[in-house]
Amino acid sequence: MKKGICIGSLPGDWPPVKRLALAKEAGFDGVEVNTIHDPGEAERLRQQADAVGLELHSVMDSLHWQCPLSSNDEETRQKGMDSIRTSIRTAQIVGADAVLVVPGVVNEQTTYEQCYANARRSLEELLPAAEDAGVALCLENVWNKFLLSPMEFRGYVDSFGSDYLQSYFDVGNIVLYGFPQHWIRSLGPTLRKVHVKGFDARKRDFCWLLEGTIDWPAVMAALREIGYDGYVTAELPGYPGFAEQMVRDTAAHLDLMFEL
Repeated sequence: MKKGICIGSLPGDWPPVKRLALAKEAGFDGVEVNTIHDPGEAERLRQQADAVGLELHSVMDSLHWQCPLSSNDEETRQKGMDSIRTSIRTAQIVGADAVLVVPGVVNEQTTYEQCYANARRSLEELLPAAEDAGVALCLENVWNKFLLSPMEFRGYVDSFGSDYLQSYFDVGNIVLYGFPQHWIRSLGPTLRKVHVKGFDARKRDFCWLLEGTIDWPAVMAALREIGYDGYVTAELPGYPGFAEQMVRDTAAHLDLMFEL
């Protein structure tokens, strides 16, 4: 498995090349970036990553919460789809093989059934662009009140019948209503990327990686059982006043987890 970190977890007030150099120095193999609208900026970031020896392995779409693919409002849905298309272009430029996608959001305006249908229609419309680019759309489990069981999630992904529609599993996001190791086994070969963060079920709150109540030995055993060998990417805030130290500590924490 490879160690990754989200670009938003690197010190936000540092220039990009310094942020990437810190990730490399800390021992990470790759960084997940956000949607980049300027192709020139994306190309510069790739060159900077190449210079320090880092892979930009995935792109986190930036607009899927504000403009969900499941929206009943057509203008909103189209804006969300345009953002995914920009994320696919970003991935092509920086050399990433995946885009993180929140598939839909159930809320007061959008029922579960509407979310299911609208998100499916949007993803079907986006898949040709993803396939042409060689970039997988990876659906992540988030607190969106949608695809709430591992069997439903796996079935939804499988129903598209495409290697370019896969799953992105966030270990910390599932603790309130499931067991990460169960989800990992259910998602099986559809699992393309993994996010990690700590979560304390007693406090019902996120925390740094080795704090909280997550059974990391069980998680790592499940990943190995399904043959997962991709990126495990930390998505965490910096320490107050010492953002760079969180990066170094998290790399060391991932090393410990990989030894389990």
